[in-house]
Amino acid sequence: MDVNAIRGDFPILEREVYGKRLVYLDNAATSQKPRQVIDALVRYYESYNANIHRAVHALGEEATAAYEEAREKVARFIGAASSESVIFTRNTTEAINLVAYAWGRANVGEGDE
Repeated sequence: MDVNAIRGDFPILEREVYGKRLVYLDNAATSQKPRQVIDALVRYYESYNANIHRAVHALGEEATAAYEEAREKVARFIGAASSESVIFTRNTTEAINLVAYAWGRANVGEGDE
């Protein structure tokens, strides 16, 4: 694994802070984006910015198709049984709370410390 090649995908990591190359470790709050993600976001906002799973117009249908295609790619990447088992959340806190409330309430009981 070439760490420098991976760093090269993240434009922000070219910055210097206090005279040294930026090292960013606060990924639970905000993860830095690689160039590929930045480019995909620009394409999305320039081409078919719309609500997913709600709009019945062309932009909404295109946005929904792109969203579901991303879910399928993630499912294949992580080896999920199906794309329906992939859930996107806004942040780490929301993801942890989702697991705690959904899985935790069904599987953890009194005395399970």
